[in-house]
Amino acid sequence: MSNSASSIRPAIHYLHRSLKSVQCLRTFTFSSLRTEETAIQSHPPTVLDPSLVYTRKDERALLRSGVSPIGSRRRRAALNSTQDIPFEQLPYQCFQEARKVLQADRQEKLRQIKNERTRIANSRGLDPAKCGGEVAKKMRIAAQERYLEELKIQADINDPLIKKRFEDGEGDMSRPIYRFLANRQWREYKRKIVIQRITQFNLVPDILPHLDPTVSISTSFGRRHVQPGEFVDSRVSEASPRLDVRVFDKGSRNVSVVVIDSDVPNLQTDGFDYRCHYLAVNIPLSPSSPSISLPSISQDQTVFPWLPPHAQKGSPYHRLSIFILQQPESSTLKPLAIRECYQRDGFNLRSFNDKYLVKPVGATLFRSIWDEGTAGVMTRAGLEGANIELKRKKPESLPYKKKDGARYR
Repeated sequence: MSNSASSIRPAIHYLHRSLKSVQCLRTFTFSSLRTEETAIQSHPPTVLDPSLVYTRKDERALLRSGVSPIGSRRRRAALNSTQDIPFEQLPYQCFQEARKVLQADRQEKLRQIKNERTRIANSRGLDPAKCGGEVAKKMRIAAQERYLEELKIQADINDPLIKKRFEDGEGDMSRPIYRFLANRQWREYKRKIVIQRITQFNLVPDILPHLDPTVSISTSFGRRHVQPGEFVDSRVSEASPRLDVRVFDKGSRNVSVVVIDSDVPNLQTDGFDYRCHYLAVNIPLSPSSPSISLPSISQDQTVFPWLPPHAQKGSPYHRLSIFILQQPESSTLKPLAIRECYQRDGFNLRSFNDKYLVKPVGATLFRSIWDEGTAGVMTRAGLEGANIELKRKKPESLPYKKKDGARYR
């Protein structure tokens, strides 16, 4: 027994030493794996493509970064699964069969467009005496041109590529189909908001007797986009804004831009007056060039330069209304003549429209109220009244007559 025990001891000692070495190796190996995992986890996050994200989690992450997804989720999912295939060649049998039907319908519309152009050319060559006079001839040609524009829209209204470019913001506004789609999208929601604000804040009839907006107006002060009726800090509105005015009919035209404060306190009459904060005329506008940057307008077009909106302490909020006035065709207004007839204080937009035959085609507004920066804005603009606080008059008590107490005994 003693010999066998002595022979086993070296083997047991050798096994103990090998187990310790294995444990050391395992500990070292695990630490290296954890280091590699940490290095892998420290890689920068993946960049999300706004035209390919289709899960709700990725959409929320993209929106948190300040970028909106492009197009519908169904289209983004299709593009994500077929990235190397053009949109018009997507391998969906139903999609391709539908495109064949739409292409056949488009060819028919193109044939009708060609025939209608021939009719218009023939109508222009007719003798006015044979078609009821010059006025009847012009009305006939105008009706034919309207029908021609409708055919152009019907030829492209069902094209999936047209809809894709419009959803991606790549539409050419010089084409009738993109103007039609933009006008329809604006009237579905944004125009209703503008009409609601005009009615809610009584721009009609306080400033104008009637207004039917036909153009879309977006207001931005620097990087801040202002919604209709929103309160704007006086320090933000100290600089003139940039307007994005989208028209939905073809051609270029001249417009005037007017900014009016209709809530200027009048202490003598205990009421409110008007003040013109900005007026510029002869501004070219077309569907392909909708941006109007007020600081970039030349002095030859400016009647009254930008006056920072300000509300005195204690006065209610002020409505700053922005109007787009379309001038008559081939009409050029003279700023010097306007400046001689009108002043900033007491500016009457009704009188201006009647005198120069301009037509209001769009409006929006923002509001201003006394805040912590108004005094500095007024001082820098050289305006008086920053140290004056307006207070409401206390209602006078009714005359009290003491009644005879004997009648209550």
